[in-house]
Amino acid sequence: MRSLRHFDLNLLLVFEMLMRERHVTRAAEKLHLSQPALSHSLKRLRDALDDPLLVRTEQGLQPTPRAMALLPVVQQALTSLQAGLAPPATFAPATSTRHFTLATTDYFEEVMYPAFLSQLLSYAPGISFSIELITPDVLSDALEQRQVDMVVGLDRQSSLPSGVVQTPWMHEELVCLAAQHNPHVGEALELEAFARQLHVELADISGLLPSRIESCLAQHGLSRRVISKNLNYIAAARVVALTDAIITLPRQMAERFVAMLPVRMVAPPDELPELTMTLIQHSLYANAPANVWLYQELTAFAAQVSRHRSAD
Repeated sequence: MRSLRHFDLNLLLVFEMLMRERHVTRAAEKLHLSQPALSHSLKRLRDALDDPLLVRTEQGLQPTPRAMALLPVVQQALTSLQAGLAPPATFAPATSTRHFTLATTDYFEEVMYPAFLSQLLSYAPGISFSIELITPDVLSDALEQRQVDMVVGLDRQSSLPSGVVQTPWMHEELVCLAAQHNPHVGEALELEAFARQLHVELADISGLLPSRIESCLAQHGLSRRVISKNLNYIAAARVVALTDAIITLPRQMAERFVAMLPVRMVAPPDELPELTMTLIQHSLYANAPANVWLYQELTAFAAQVSRHRSAD
């Protein structure tokens, strides 16, 4: 026999069917081939294996000893190939005990995650989650190594490591937060007045996202002074409550702080862009059933939140 590299593996299907049917015409029909085409394939098999394989007798086609020895090997190979080529099993949330790791923003963890998890547990009681910070290693390595399943809530990136894909997830209006006693800020801020304020900012630990506020100000020849960069919103909001600084943040997060701290919401400049949150995952695992399910659930949850906002 020639090297496997030169052997047409399609001939194994022909061999297995001929051994099952022991009849050229019936085997050709089962394989949706013409009889001449199947006869030609049988000749190629005989040449490749240097054996007649099936011999015509008074009882019809009968296999040679070589064919009988080869049959279980071919059947096992075809069965293994069929199993390997079959679509992956679907994800069954009702019975799964899958543990997911999400790298998220402070905003997602505080505002969205509790309701999202509560909703999932109602029909996927065995799943669990770990929440991690979004760091440079998450985007460059952890997604690829599957230490993190998905990055949720990060603002849209213009550049990401190779193989990492992002899709739009949810839009959120930005507002400003100021202390109730802050005498420098009224109910709304024009862009130049906004730039003159002292600012508190959430530190960008991902290392990728340039401040969209800075970019917006630079386009208008302006800049701002940031007096504090904080790792989480609650600490940043407490700084705002005790100083004359302001912070720009998503509306739903600001609403929580208004109820908790002596702060008030202020309308931001019209020029500021809205927050475009994304879902980020690695293309290696984007089609894995569990990842597909999680992506669909997060997308459905975002749509649900948007509908509720529209109804309010």
